[in-house]
Amino acid sequence: MKKFAILLAALAAAAIAPSAWAQFAKPDKAIEYRQAAFTVMAQHFGSLGAMANGKAPFDAKVAADDADVLAVVDRLPFTAFGPGTDKGNNTKAKPDIWQKTDDFNQHADKMKTAMANLVTAARSGNLDAIKKAFGPTAQTCKGCHDSYKEK
Repeated sequence: MKKFAILLAALAAAAIAPSAWAQFAKPDKAIEYRQAAFTVMAQHFGSLGAMANGKAPFDAKVAADDADVLAVVDRLPFTAFGPGTDKGNNTKAKPDIWQKTDDFNQHADKMKTAMANLVTAARSGNLDAIKKAFGPTAQTCKGCHDSYKEK
Protein backbone atom coordinates (compact mmCIF):
# COMPACT_ATOMS: atom_id res chain seq x y z
CA MET A 1 0.00 0.00 0.00
CA LYS A 2 2.83 2.41 0.86
CA LYS A 3 4.51 1.72 -2.48
CA PHE A 4 1.22 2.45 -4.25
CA ALA A 5 0.85 5.74 -2.37
CA ILE A 6 4.40 6.76 -3.30
CA LEU A 7 3.76 5.84 -6.92
CA LEU A 8 0.50 7.78 -6.97
CA ALA A 9 2.18 10.85 -5.46
CA ALA A 10 5.04 10.57 -7.93
CA LEU A 11 2.70 10.33 -10.90
CA ALA A 12 0.67 13.30 -9.69
CA ALA A 13 3.80 15.36 -9.15
CA ALA A 14 5.18 14.43 -12.56
CA ALA A 15 1.93 15.41 -14.22
CA ILE A 16 1.84 18.85 -12.62
CA ALA A 17 5.55 19.72 -12.69
CA PRO A 18 5.71 21.11 -16.25
CA SER A 19 2.66 23.29 -15.75
CA ALA A 20 3.28 24.22 -12.12
CA TRP A 21 4.37 27.78 -12.78
CA ALA A 22 1.05 28.52 -14.50
CA GLN A 23 -0.75 27.45 -11.32
CA PHE A 24 0.90 29.98 -9.03
CA ALA A 25 -1.49 32.88 -8.61
CA LYS A 26 1.03 34.75 -6.49
CA PRO A 27 4.82 34.59 -6.20
CA ASP A 28 4.54 33.64 -2.52
CA LYS A 29 2.70 30.46 -3.53
CA ALA A 30 5.56 29.53 -5.86
CA ILE A 31 8.04 30.13 -3.04
CA GLU A 32 6.02 27.91 -0.69
CA TYR A 33 5.87 25.22 -3.37
CA ARG A 34 9.59 25.16 -4.04
CA GLN A 35 10.40 25.21 -0.32
CA ALA A 36 8.04 22.30 0.26
CA ALA A 37 9.63 20.37 -2.62
CA PHE A 38 13.12 21.05 -1.23
CA THR A 39 11.95 19.90 2.21
CA VAL A 40 10.66 16.60 0.83
CA MET A 41 13.85 16.16 -1.19
CA ALA A 42 16.02 16.86 1.87
CA GLN A 43 14.12 14.33 3.97
CA HIS A 44 14.63 11.46 1.53
CA PHE A 45 18.13 12.52 0.55
CA GLY A 46 19.02 12.72 4.24
CA SER A 47 17.67 9.23 4.82
CA LEU A 48 19.96 7.87 2.10
CA GLY A 49 22.84 9.91 3.47
CA ALA A 50 22.37 8.51 6.95
CA MET A 51 22.60 4.99 5.55
CA ALA A 52 25.55 5.85 3.30
CA ASN A 53 27.44 7.40 6.21
CA GLY A 54 26.69 4.61 8.69
CA LYS A 55 24.47 6.82 10.87
CA ALA A 56 21.43 4.62 10.21
CA PRO A 57 21.20 0.91 9.50
CA PHE A 58 21.05 0.07 5.82
CA ASP A 59 17.61 -0.98 4.66
CA ALA A 60 17.36 -1.73 0.94
CA LYS A 61 13.59 -1.23 0.90
CA VAL A 62 13.79 2.17 2.58
CA ALA A 63 16.57 3.15 0.17
CA ALA A 64 14.45 2.13 -2.82
CA ASP A 65 11.42 4.00 -1.43
CA ASP A 66 13.57 7.11 -0.92
CA ALA A 67 14.81 6.72 -4.50
CA ASP A 68 11.23 6.53 -5.82
CA VAL A 69 10.41 9.86 -4.18
CA LEU A 70 13.66 11.54 -5.25
CA ALA A 71 13.16 10.40 -8.84
CA VAL A 72 10.19 12.77 -9.05
CA VAL A 73 10.77 15.46 -6.47
CA ASP A 74 14.25 16.50 -7.64
CA ARG A 75 12.83 18.50 -10.54
CA LEU A 76 9.81 20.04 -8.84
CA PRO A 77 11.39 23.03 -7.06
CA PHE A 78 12.92 24.36 -10.26
CA THR A 79 9.48 24.98 -11.77
CA ALA A 80 8.91 27.61 -9.07
CA PHE A 81 11.76 30.08 -9.65
CA GLY A 82 9.70 32.31 -11.90
CA PRO A 83 9.31 36.06 -12.11
CA GLY A 84 8.63 37.79 -8.82
CA THR A 85 9.72 34.87 -6.65
CA ASP A 86 12.96 36.60 -5.76
CA LYS A 87 11.27 39.02 -3.39
CA GLY A 88 9.10 36.86 -1.18
CA ASN A 89 8.79 37.30 2.54
CA ASN A 90 10.37 34.01 3.39
CA THR A 91 12.89 33.19 0.70
CA LYS A 92 16.60 32.62 1.14
CA ALA A 93 17.17 32.56 -2.61
CA LYS A 94 19.88 35.00 -3.67
CA PRO A 95 19.09 37.53 -6.42
CA ASP A 96 21.87 35.94 -8.50
CA ILE A 97 19.42 33.16 -9.43
CA TRP A 98 17.57 35.64 -11.64
CA GLN A 99 20.70 37.50 -12.74
CA LYS A 100 22.75 34.40 -13.63
CA THR A 101 19.97 32.16 -14.85
CA ASP A 102 22.14 30.06 -17.16
CA ASP A 103 24.62 29.27 -14.38
CA PHE A 104 21.81 28.51 -11.94
CA ASN A 105 20.22 26.17 -14.49
CA GLN A 106 23.58 24.43 -14.99
CA HIS A 107 23.78 23.85 -11.23
CA ALA A 108 20.24 22.45 -11.29
CA ASP A 109 21.06 20.18 -14.22
CA LYS A 110 24.19 18.86 -12.48
CA MET A 111 22.12 18.11 -9.39
CA LYS A 112 19.47 16.30 -11.43
CA THR A 113 22.12 14.17 -13.16
CA ALA A 114 23.83 13.32 -9.87
CA MET A 115 20.46 12.62 -8.26
CA ALA A 116 19.56 10.25 -11.11
CA ASN A 117 22.79 8.35 -10.41
CA LEU A 118 21.94 8.19 -6.71
CA VAL A 119 18.41 7.00 -7.49
CA THR A 120 19.81 4.21 -9.67
CA ALA A 121 22.24 3.22 -6.92
CA ALA A 122 19.53 3.28 -4.24
CA ARG A 123 17.19 1.18 -6.33
CA SER A 124 19.96 -1.40 -6.81
CA GLY A 125 19.93 -2.28 -3.12
CA ASN A 126 23.73 -2.05 -3.06
CA LEU A 127 25.05 0.03 -0.16
CA ASP A 128 28.47 0.45 -1.78
CA ALA A 129 26.84 1.91 -4.89
CA ILE A 130 24.82 4.31 -2.73
CA LYS A 131 27.97 5.39 -0.90
CA LYS A 132 29.72 6.01 -4.21
CA ALA A 133 26.84 8.11 -5.60
CA PHE A 134 25.93 9.99 -2.44
CA GLY A 135 29.04 12.18 -2.09
CA PRO A 136 28.96 13.64 -5.62
CA THR A 137 25.24 14.30 -5.27
CA ALA A 138 25.75 16.08 -1.96
CA GLN A 139 28.47 18.19 -3.57
CA THR A 140 26.08 19.37 -6.30
CA CYS A 141 23.58 20.41 -3.62
CA LYS A 142 26.30 22.20 -1.65
CA GLY A 143 27.61 23.96 -4.75
CA CYS A 144 24.21 25.41 -5.54
CA HIS A 145 23.54 26.35 -1.92
CA ASP A 146 26.93 28.07 -1.66
CA SER A 147 26.24 30.10 -4.80
CA TYR A 148 22.53 30.74 -4.64
CA LYS A 149 21.17 30.42 -1.09
CA GLU A 150 21.49 32.93 1.71
CA LYS A 151 22.88 31.46 4.91
